[in-house]
Amino acid sequence: MRRIELRLANVRINFVDRDSAIKWIEQWIDRGMALPHVVYGPEGCGKTAWLMQSAEVLRDHGFEVIYVNPIEGSFIVELGIEKLRNKLMDIIREATSQLTWGRVAWAVIDVAREAIEARVRRLAVIVDDAFQVIGLDRAAIYVKGLLGLLEHPPANYESMIAIAATSEGVSLREIGRHSWSDITPIWNMPKEGFEKLYEQIPGSKPPFEEVWGLTGGNPRMLERLYERGWNADKVIEQLILDREVTREFIRRWRREMEAVLSDPDYLWNEGPRELANELIKRNLIIYGIPSRDPDQWVDTPPPEKDEELGIGRYVAWQSPLHREAVRRALQGLM
Repeated sequence: MRRIELRLANVRINFVDRDSAIKWIEQWIDRGMALPHVVYGPEGCGKTAWLMQSAEVLRDHGFEVIYVNPIEGSFIVELGIEKLRNKLMDIIREATSQLTWGRVAWAVIDVAREAIEARVRRLAVIVDDAFQVIGLDRAAIYVKGLLGLLEHPPANYESMIAIAATSEGVSLREIGRHSWSDITPIWNMPKEGFEKLYEQIPGSKPPFEEVWGLTGGNPRMLERLYERGWNADKVIEQLILDREVTREFIRRWRREMEAVLSDPDYLWNEGPRELANELIKRNLIIYGIPSRDPDQWVDTPPPEKDEELGIGRYVAWQSPLHREAVRRALQGLM
């Protein structure tokens, strides 16, 4: 398998690790897919890198591939039918200039249907982090649209793969209410694979164990640290702003938040659901973590419990830096 080249903080790096995740793609190629797969995990955990590497694998197996990521404005359109390729590319160019990426996400389903109708035999549709631009309340309807491609295609096909990836816990609740998809979790990178990524970062840097303790294997947090000269305080300050960890929010939930910082499973066992919803909405935690059975996870699952990284049995902070942002905001009231 050719390892694709990616950029992390404008540094050229090679795709590393995630071998088990690539095996999922190979299994879908061999067995086909009855339902769309919605893959979810912490923001910045490496879903996009895995999906872009997966597009390479799929092309090597003779698939025509449509990949779009509206949040990052990135795309891959490998369609043999020139008319359909040009149609989608025109929509993408218009979205890029007018910031209307929601239209692109919906157009992907229409173009995929036309491709099947035009007798494309092997097709992969990968929609990465699109729920924010189409509206979280419409996420389930979008997944149903992907299901329609698999269950009610306009013509026969040999094989089709449909994947939607998200870090939005709010959208998952609505999607999970229906039986229109398989929901499969992915976690931050395992320690050994993350170290290979860390080693590709140039220049002087903190010891790996220190970086691991701050990021918990989250590539986005690694990128943020590198961009800010390995100054964790600056990353934490930005997280407080980005996640809207306001004084009012902390003041309201001060007592409960102290419990969550000590044990994230407090939210599952006895904490107020309203607070859990707020932390989910702010992309600070992952709520409702399933069994650690490796067969249920895309790549390596998190440990059953890791106090240092803020991982509980059912609830986990998206990374130690996310937890530290809340801790600092709480300390600011003392």
